[in-house]
Amino acid sequence: MNAYHELARSYDRLTNDVDYAAVVDFYREILKKEGCRPRTAVDLACGTGSVSLLLAKTGLQVIGVDCSEEMLTVAQQKCADLKKMPVFTCQRLEKLRLPKAVDLAVCALDSLDYILDPADCAMALRRAYKYLNPGGCLIFDVNTPEKLRAMDGQVFLDEDDDVYCVWRGEETNICSYGMDLFQRRGELWERSFEEHQEYAYSEATLRGFLKDAGFTRIEVFADRKLERPGPGEQRIYFKARKGTIR
Repeated sequence: MNAYHELARSYDRLTNDVDYAAVVDFYREILKKEGCRPRTAVDLACGTGSVSLLLAKTGLQVIGVDCSEEMLTVAQQKCADLKKMPVFTCQRLEKLRLPKAVDLAVCALDSLDYILDPADCAMALRRAYKYLNPGGCLIFDVNTPEKLRAMDGQVFLDEDDDVYCVWRGEETNICSYGMDLFQRRGELWERSFEEHQEYAYSEATLRGFLKDAGFTRIEVFADRKLERPGPGEQRIYFKARKGTIR
């Protein structure tokens, strides 16, 4: 079964501890530091649209892109009451096509790690570059290889009154984790299984992809801090710019 098929219905319940507002606030810190004032944005691998929603509430015109139709259905429902509703489209990032270029591209919650072929990851960054306006900014985060290695053999549990989720990690260059979902249907529980995988991209590899794509002013930050990552960092953020027209 494809990742995020059954999980889409319960994704927000199982990630209610994620501080999306803090993620978007960190984007704004980076943009302020860069002197960027975007008016348009693309939320790459937008999932259920939590980041798209918050970006739209700041006044940005937002396009949300994801390869899961089920996740996009939830995103559309979540943003339905916005005056300036994001436009959602089902695409793979390595085949990204937008109707017009944007000022800002973001990709949250280690979504690039889900691109398991490094060549496809490099292509996704090239496509992001293509659809940024001159001077535009790309911001994304990834799990560090150290974090993914630490998941090897671990068992994790998420639950609430209607959803029970057990997942187990196994790591090589690709971290695979099997996820058993138990979702309440009236008085009964329905069980489903999904396999999720993430590639352990190093900072050096991603820097190389960004440079090859044409990005400049590449910086790497600790988790939601405007400082270099320290030893044992679990999540790191990248910022890169598309050059301005001379």
